[in-house]
Amino acid sequence: MTGECGGKRCPGLRRGGDLRGLVWLGLAGLAIGALAGARRRPDGEPNSHTRLAQMNGTPRREYYTGPIPSRAIAIADLRARTHELMPRLALEYLEAGAEDEASMMRERRAFADWRFVPRTLVDVSHRTLETQLLGKPAAMPLIIAPTGFNGLFTHHADLALAQAAASAGVPFVQSTMSNDAVEEVARVKGLRHWWQLYVFGADEVWQQLLERVDRAGCEALVLTTNTQIFGNREWSQRTRTSRSWPSPSSALEAALHPRWLASTLLAGGGLPEFKNVIEFVPKDRRGLFESAHWIRSQQPTSLSWDTVARIRERWKKPFLIKGILSVEDVRRALDSGVDGIVLSSHGGRQLDWTVSPLDLLPAAREVIGDRMQLYVAGGIRRGTDLLKALALGADAALAGRAPLYGLCAYGERGAARALEILKREADDAIGLLGASAPQALGRQFLVPAAQLGGVCRACGVMPGSIAVNESSHAMQPVPRASGPGPTV
Repeated sequence: MTGECGGKRCPGLRRGGDLRGLVWLGLAGLAIGALAGARRRPDGEPNSHTRLAQMNGTPRREYYTGPIPSRAIAIADLRARTHELMPRLALEYLEAGAEDEASMMRERRAFADWRFVPRTLVDVSHRTLETQLLGKPAAMPLIIAPTGFNGLFTHHADLALAQAAASAGVPFVQSTMSNDAVEEVARVKGLRHWWQLYVFGADEVWQQLLERVDRAGCEALVLTTNTQIFGNREWSQRTRTSRSWPSPSSALEAALHPRWLASTLLAGGGLPEFKNVIEFVPKDRRGLFESAHWIRSQQPTSLSWDTVARIRERWKKPFLIKGILSVEDVRRALDSGVDGIVLSSHGGRQLDWTVSPLDLLPAAREVIGDRMQLYVAGGIRRGTDLLKALALGADAALAGRAPLYGLCAYGERGAARALEILKREADDAIGLLGASAPQALGRQFLVPAAQLGGVCRACGVMPGSIAVNESSHAMQPVPRASGPGPTV
């Protein structure tokens, strides 16, 4: 496979383990970047959503994008540094959604549709975020979501995320399309190691994968169900001349980011590979981009509840399915033998114009009751986002992009910083809300923003917007999973 330069073969961009052409461009980029000021400063405005605190552009506000992780005080700071350091092809892979990106936008806006109703004069001096996930303790109800191809951001990215998760006391879900071997990740001390499964190829592939991750000690399996047809991610596609190779302009632009080159291609001795599945790829299709495209082409559109049943029969540990956005599928999951579900739109990267996971969450909890674990994925950028998800019925939330912003900004220290930020924000907010633990959260602490005109004068409760007792307006926490199975 060769690159294309104006219709001609580009000898500097032949397929090879070390991608020598791009490395040479990178060395040139060191000089060009110094002369041309190639390192971009983000022009994002931290207060762009409101002008209440500013007049005529003052006080001037900027995100922190410097080299000290502890000075990043919000996920937005980590994101700003990510946009400063990463080339376009990496940013589009990280940030882009499908088509008009309406699903991705809805993931974030759904959180803004709810407002807190805090209780005051409540003793929260002994508050905690600790909880139980799949019957084991977690420092907070947060899980690092599965994300593939993290080697595009830095060398040993999956290991860095796993180490950050272990330090924070939360689970890490490793992707089938990760670039570090499952056995390497499993050696991270203290890690709660979960495995995300993509079904592709013949049944023997996923069966062998399950045997391998079981031997490695993975404690739970998460089956992704909504990616059998690859999402139309137009902006990411525009960085490539084909499905398997970046465009010359993208390659040149990437070469102007020497820090990225140093932490990916040079640190790893070339392009990463999908170490956990490469053995199933034909030998002539094992280039990085080529193998990714081949694997996507082998995902069966016949994936069904029968597949779930076959996997359940083989996998005896906790088993969750991820990608549900329908109440009917929530009901179906109750009878499927799985231990929990993850409401997810795959980060807004698959079908566009869907409801958000948060939109479905209250109805899903009503269907499930306390019979299985219910998680939500997508759009978590603040500790308050996590609390809203819990109050609407989630047992935990999965965060994908937020830890990746930290990873891109500062490596393992940045991923750890992202988790620290979310935990600090959630701990402060739960106290300000007047609750002492995740289990105490429920709809009594939320009102829909669209109905704020009709709050009851007697008690501050809005009829029809919060779950209330008709006679006394007494409000109850949402039901949580209980019993001999996984508990919270």
